[in-house]
Amino acid sequence: MAVNRLLYWAPRVLGILFVLFTSLFALDVFDMSLSPSEVIVALFMHLIPSMVLAILLMVAWRYELVGGIIFLLLGLAFPIIILLSMSDGEAAPGAINPIAAPLCLIGVLFIANAIMKKYRG
Repeated sequence: MAVNRLLYWAPRVLGILFVLFTSLFALDVFDMSLSPSEVIVALFMHLIPSMVLAILLMVAWRYELVGGIIFLLLGLAFPIIILLSMSDGEAAPGAINPIAAPLCLIGVLFIANAIMKKYRG
């Protein structure tokens, strides 16, 4: 029973923490010399990925298998997209792992919970 609860809550808690982690990147707008209205627009633009992840987390919360597949595919696609879009020496490939690995882990945990739920009855 404890494993079932852990498998249920782990991807959800990790998903919430990951959304909060990605939201931290929006704080760099306060380092720029922008007017208050420009700060609001820049903050909104920087928070779009977090909002998309929050929506995906809500989908995964209800439809675990679908959400797990989405998170897993997003985690697998992220490094490919970043590596294809960066120019020579722009970013170290190792910097991709803090984003891609948690996405894959969350996806796998959602999928595992969906499979366990199916076999539990």
